[in-house]
Amino acid sequence: MSAKAVLRRDLLAARRLLTDQDVERAATVLAGHALGLPELSGARTVAAYVSVGREPGTRALLDALRARGVRVLLPVLLADNDLDWAPYEGAEGLAKAGRGLLEPTGGRLGPDAVLEADAVLLPGLAVDARGMRLGRGGGSYDRVLARLTAAGATPALIVLLYADEVTAQVPAEPHDFPVDAVVTPEGPRRFGVG
Repeated sequence: MSAKAVLRRDLLAARRLLTDQDVERAATVLAGHALGLPELSGARTVAAYVSVGREPGTRALLDALRARGVRVLLPVLLADNDLDWAPYEGAEGLAKAGRGLLEPTGGRLGPDAVLEADAVLLPGLAVDARGMRLGRGGGSYDRVLARLTAAGATPALIVLLYADEVTAQVPAEPHDFPVDAVVTPEGPRRFGVG
């Protein structure tokens, strides 16, 4: 088993120990910290995602961004694991999709819609002191980050995590990209990138 696979297994096991109340409490605090980030307070378009299961919650943040008049784009998983995007139009505009995901039901904008984002909220399992993010291993966000780089787009890259998921070192590969900031219930932290 690779170092990434072992770390993913351990982090997912720790998340399974969280109660619904732990997750809800963390989501409220996370939203408050994230909304205070200059990268989000000045954003016109934010690419985000709908948290599921024990992931750090994004629902309150999505609704608050939308209430501010921010255009929020949410991913739609394609058959090849790439991501299409559609606008977030509120919780009533979400539907269950494969892999336990919730996806927007509105019109699709295409994989390149992410290029319009001023900030991209990335799901993850861990981040290290260099800003290297450990994802779930499906490669969807690796494609998004590669697409942004190829287009010369430089949105703020922000990952939402629990405090114990900020680690000393995450195994990294050449295709991995560092993020600009992490937001945990304890507050935001920026990395020396971007």
